[in-house]
Amino acid sequence: MAFVHLHVHTQYSILDGFSSISTLFDRAEEMGMPALAITDHGNMYGVKEFFKFAGKHVDKATGHFKVKPIIGCEVYVTRHYDPKLKDSEHRSYYHLILLAKNFDGYKNLMKIVSQGHIEGLYYGKPRVSHEIIEKYHENLICCSACLAGEIPKNIVAGKMDEARKAIEWHKRVFGDDYYLEVMLHKTEVPGLSLEVYEEQKISNEGIFQLAQEMGVKVVATNDVHFVNKEDGPAHDHLICLNTGKKINEEPRLHYTQQEYLKSEEEMAALFPDHPEVLENTLEIASKVEEYQIDRDHVLPKYQIDQAFLDDLDNYLNIYKDVIEVGKCDKKGNYRGDEFCKSVAYLCHITYEGAKRRYGETLTAEQSERIDFELKTICRMGFPDYFLIVQDYIAASRAKGSMVGPGRGSAAGSVVAYCLGITNLDPIKYQLLFERFLNPDRISMPDIDVDFEDLSLAHKYVEDSYGKDHVSRVITFGTMLAKGAIKDVARIHDLSIDESNRLSGMVPDRLSEKVEKEYLFNPDLDDLKPGFKVVEKDVEVDDPDNPGQKKTVKKTYQRGMEDTDVKITLKNCYRLVPEFKEELENGTEQVREVLKYARQLEGCIRQVGMHACATIIGRGNLTDYIPICLSMDKESGQYVWTSQYDGHYIEEVGMLKMDFLGLNTLSIIHKCLDNIKLRFGTDIDIEAIPIDDKPTYELYGHGDTDSVFQFESEGMKTWLQRLHPERFEDLIAMNALYRPGPMDYIPDFVDRKLGLKPIEYDLPEMEEFLKDTYGVTVYQEQVMLLSQKLAGFTKGQADKLRKAMGKKQITILNELKDKFMEGGKANGHPEKMLDKIWKDWEKFAQYAFNKSHATCYAWVSYQTGWLKCHYPAEFFAANLSCNLSNMPEIKKILSDCKAHKIKVLNPDVNESYSHFTVNKEGNIRFGLKGIKGFGSNVADAIIADRAANGTYADVFDFIERLGNSLGRKAIECLVYSGGFDSFGIQRKQFFLPCRSGNLFIDELAKYANLYSQDAANSAASLFGEVEEMKPVRPDIPEMVGTDNEFEWLQKEKEYVGMYISSHPLDKYAFEIESFTNCELADLNKKVAECEASKKKMKVAIAGLVTEYSTLTTKTGKPYSKTKLEDYSGAYELALFGRDHEAFMSYMKPHENLYIEGDIEEKYFIKPEERAQGKTSPYAFRVKKIMLLGNVNETMLNAFSISITTPMLTEKFRKDLVSLIQANRGTVPLKMFLYDPQTKYNIEFHSTKFKVAVTTELVSALKLLGVQCVPVRK
Repeated sequence: MAFVHLHVHTQYSILDGFSSISTLFDRAEEMGMPALAITDHGNMYGVKEFFKFAGKHVDKATGHFKVKPIIGCEVYVTRHYDPKLKDSEHRSYYHLILLAKNFDGYKNLMKIVSQGHIEGLYYGKPRVSHEIIEKYHENLICCSACLAGEIPKNIVAGKMDEARKAIEWHKRVFGDDYYLEVMLHKTEVPGLSLEVYEEQKISNEGIFQLAQEMGVKVVATNDVHFVNKEDGPAHDHLICLNTGKKINEEPRLHYTQQEYLKSEEEMAALFPDHPEVLENTLEIASKVEEYQIDRDHVLPKYQIDQAFLDDLDNYLNIYKDVIEVGKCDKKGNYRGDEFCKSVAYLCHITYEGAKRRYGETLTAEQSERIDFELKTICRMGFPDYFLIVQDYIAASRAKGSMVGPGRGSAAGSVVAYCLGITNLDPIKYQLLFERFLNPDRISMPDIDVDFEDLSLAHKYVEDSYGKDHVSRVITFGTMLAKGAIKDVARIHDLSIDESNRLSGMVPDRLSEKVEKEYLFNPDLDDLKPGFKVVEKDVEVDDPDNPGQKKTVKKTYQRGMEDTDVKITLKNCYRLVPEFKEELENGTEQVREVLKYARQLEGCIRQVGMHACATIIGRGNLTDYIPICLSMDKESGQYVWTSQYDGHYIEEVGMLKMDFLGLNTLSIIHKCLDNIKLRFGTDIDIEAIPIDDKPTYELYGHGDTDSVFQFESEGMKTWLQRLHPERFEDLIAMNALYRPGPMDYIPDFVDRKLGLKPIEYDLPEMEEFLKDTYGVTVYQEQVMLLSQKLAGFTKGQADKLRKAMGKKQITILNELKDKFMEGGKANGHPEKMLDKIWKDWEKFAQYAFNKSHATCYAWVSYQTGWLKCHYPAEFFAANLSCNLSNMPEIKKILSDCKAHKIKVLNPDVNESYSHFTVNKEGNIRFGLKGIKGFGSNVADAIIADRAANGTYADVFDFIERLGNSLGRKAIECLVYSGGFDSFGIQRKQFFLPCRSGNLFIDELAKYANLYSQDAANSAASLFGEVEEMKPVRPDIPEMVGTDNEFEWLQKEKEYVGMYISSHPLDKYAFEIESFTNCELADLNKKVAECEASKKKMKVAIAGLVTEYSTLTTKTGKPYSKTKLEDYSGAYELALFGRDHEAFMSYMKPHENLYIEGDIEEKYFIKPEERAQGKTSPYAFRVKKIMLLGNVNETMLNAFSISITTPMLTEKFRKDLVSLIQANRGTVPLKMFLYDPQTKYNIEFHSTKFKVAVTTELVSALKLLGVQCVPVRK
């Protein structure tokens, strides 16, 4: 006798199942079970992974599964699902097990499960109706499920007749493929669920009775939720996480901890009088066929233009060479007439596009490249793929939405360039097609596309191919190391401080010594320290016998090398001393937390939706994959989502596209709109000159804030040294400015500036390295050089690129032999070839994809060109696209000031919907950016102004807008500054008129009366219409002085930022020079110190916005002060002596400079520390002063740094003029750096002393001068 588990939950029964699929198969094979089912709750999330691990348990002799996979689901069933019905019968559901007998059953199961998610979702439960089950029941086996099943529920409730009726229905639908389930979970462990066993006994007794009475077979199941018996407590923790309960909290949900993958013997012991219930599981397993769910790619059918089809025979003849190459698949099977049509159409529109790109006559290189690519694409079977991609890109552009110039390796395709998929010529920039599609490696193309408007792209493919043909892709969020600790700490009621301390011990990087071996040539290679030389037999291709192998001896060096390891708790507990200490000497509670966090790590915690992956199918997707629903944040709608994640989508034949949203495209588009609005000029951003000198000067000055991918301080520093002069310099910097290749930037810069000679290891290398001054920067350079120097094929070159990037040492050793042999055959010295290879090995793991770097350098150049020539319009666009990103807003506003561009409040006479530029070249805040201000009101203001001209005064505005306005709208405009241009101060709106009412209330009343009067004019005694206008309210006179701070606070409340001014603006230099932390980052710094157990000195600055004095439980006073800076807010609490010492500074509206230490919050005695007691860290104030006193107190001198290339006559005059205009008392120093000699000369000015102001520093930075305060 044997047994098969037919009711099994994996971790894809999220926060309920604890079973790892790989462990399930290992254990099932270990116990000799011939098959195993997966029946997760209401979903098929884990089915592909289930098949994957089944495939790892195959008998090599027979090719059959050792443990046959049975695909199923525990569905939630309601009798007659109708979303309109609210009574309990139609809202309730019960459990039912469905198992697929074969591939057709699998397809029906997908239909049922998908329908539950699409139509039957109710409080998170995907319910299916009897009608749906009956419609798709064929080739499915049905079992009655657990106590939550319909039959057990009725039996336990004493409703035997209802149970009979239910059995009759299931028998009618499924016939002999319907089985009743029995299970028995006896437990005597205190605290676990004892009721389940009692109810199961009642249910089982009724099931055996009804089975005999009605002729239905019974199977034993165990409702498996974890693999091994000892996993029960960990599963209990998972249930606590699911239900939000503490481990010691009662009442809460308990399982019996008997729900594990029991052996045949354990199951037989539960039903000694009914051996048939085990035998029947084998009967079910025997009904299930062995089948695979993977399939060849099923691409959607592209609808070819009818005009082309009308002349099809002609085109088939023109492109017969390409068609001949691709018309049969690799097995020789004819792909069909429709495929040949697609090939011909792809060729046709490619060559039409080539005329637009290159002109009527193509060069030999262009023709050969296009022909090679088309033949490769069609041989691999992907013509429809390219047709579909070009279609939705063209559609987005046609609807006025910007699309990126390309990204990733697809930019290496000339066909993609001709089709408009990409916008940069790969031949011109030496971008490689085989980096994108390797003829030696059959895999789906992967064209990622950047869109300005993602929703538009999604809507287009849904409309074009059908909503039920399109879906997004699911993601599974797992518990990672830090998160697992925090989750379990919460279950164990550990304090937040202690939870943060433990999770903070997880490092960002882990390494250990691992044995490695490399090919070794004693004449060429140095032996690595600690390595030893070994010889071993290796199989290689036999050149004398093609297709045969021979064994040769090769020499290697072998030794231990530091290698990064995955950050898991298992590795942390081995390698991190603090964890070892806690596991050995920590409290019992802490040890328990660490124990169960380790066990729960890796469990699936939630599902999500992939940010960019989209599936397009040939038919209804539920015919191919199971579907669920996810919330699309952009549209606010539920959208179809695959139940298989991105790793598996292509394996089941689906076409996955990546649609990415790129905010920079929105910025460019809005900038172009702003230019059109102000100047009436249409600019084709794809046609701007690529050799624009002022734009490269902008890069050379480091003026690249908001310039795509060139914004960081480090990048700006290198740009100031490099002084880029051509587009290739930007491509190289985009590729080099990343961790790893950054080390090569100094050499690259020095060679470009002539400070180092440009050298090539071999003369033949100049062709591919001249654009990067002899430095290997790109993967494509390695690929091209391997072909030129050693005769690699294009496929082999791509294999080399991949092996170097992924450090695939075995493949690299194999390819090194080929490189050395090929290079020597081409006459190159062995020693030089070895040097080149070693250089590649060091750098190629960091070498970047030139195709991607080129595309993104072009987007960067576009933003740089716009900033250079239309700075105000560019900044306005950036502000419009970053309204919710306050740190970015802060940077943009600072950049506006540096460029002497004002950002003005909203104004009813100048503002449009978003940020725009007025006639004076200043930026005007958009009406739709005002918080609480109706979009319809904004549209009405803009439309009326366009039709009838500007508003003369506030009364003209009120009269023309009429009942579009309420008090709230008027208030929004007052506080945001929308009426400032009418000459009425904001305070006046809140002063009383002669009527005694506030002016703002009188205006709201006037708006209402005026609109009523326009609609209902009074009639005279003679039947004539007499116009009776309401009287305009009087404007109250200004009384007293304005509290500027209060109005600025209101302004910030309504527009999200300070626009008129910022209370800290005049102290920008002091803040930048003397602080080292923004308020928004202070808590993060505290967490870092706590994790590293190190103190940190911190200097902050901020504006006091709130202050309160409170009393501790012991009656002592303490204070809470809210500080704000440009980044955000921070609440500072002061106790005891700190409160007494600093309370005098804590006045609302004061601007403060604060120094302090991040250190342990509490004093720990040495003996307590020895016992493992610790303290959380906190920020402790040591010193406070007014920001206005900082320069006087802390500044010793002001230093400026310039380079010799900057010393033009114009620069000298501008610099002297600036210094003369800012005379003061601070001594001036100047450093002059010469890049050629690398001398740095210091000058002390005896003539000039300066007043250090924010305005001076901003002006100097615009000249490219670096400013450094010299502290006392």
